[in-house]
Amino acid sequence: MAAPPARARADYDYLIKLLLIGDSGVGKSCLLLRFSDGSFTTSFITTIGIDFKIRTIELDGKRIKLQIWDTAGQERFRTITTAYYRGAMGILLVYDVTDESSFNNIRNWIRNIEQHASDNVNKILVGNKADMDESKRAVPTAKGQALADEYGIKFFETSAKTNLNVEQVFFSIARDIKQRLADTDSKAEPSTLKINQPEAGAGGGQAAQKSACCGS
Repeated sequence: MAAPPARARADYDYLIKLLLIGDSGVGKSCLLLRFSDGSFTTSFITTIGIDFKIRTIELDGKRIKLQIWDTAGQERFRTITTAYYRGAMGILLVYDVTDESSFNNIRNWIRNIEQHASDNVNKILVGNKADMDESKRAVPTAKGQALADEYGIKFFETSAKTNLNVEQVFFSIARDIKQRLADTDSKAEPSTLKINQPEAGAGGGQAAQKSACCGS
């Protein structure tokens, strides 16, 4: 009987690590559950420390394995979760469109990213709970877009409850990171004329957070 190969081929082309950050209760865990398992729960369960899920997707003919870390938002977990910033290639900054303070705190989260993450980490701004009645909305769509424009990052409004834009958010940041990694690989290719070509860094990271489920 033939022996198995010493090194089996990996079942993915890229491994991408993502981090969800934002205030407690904005729905980070619900977004992750909706994307990874296709489910939604109205129960409010606080993330303790950090949790993660994995989903493999296909983008432009490449298999992308997404390892998505869900962080605790409470202050007492902040030191635990900042350790995950450096390992992240992409960070989703999540706020609740019905909670203006969670939106205002996005600037603080971005400062945490700048302090703990790599310079080239990909970021995306996510206004969650967009399914809620307009009478409960505290952050207009235009305000979210303006903040994203200020930082030069993409912006989506989502609903984990109705699955609005959930796939689009994760696919969008994954596609941007895949392109960045591909560009880095091509720059690092050995050349007959250029030896010692500098390699672009590929890490990132972010801050702490807590997750709670989305509004009903």
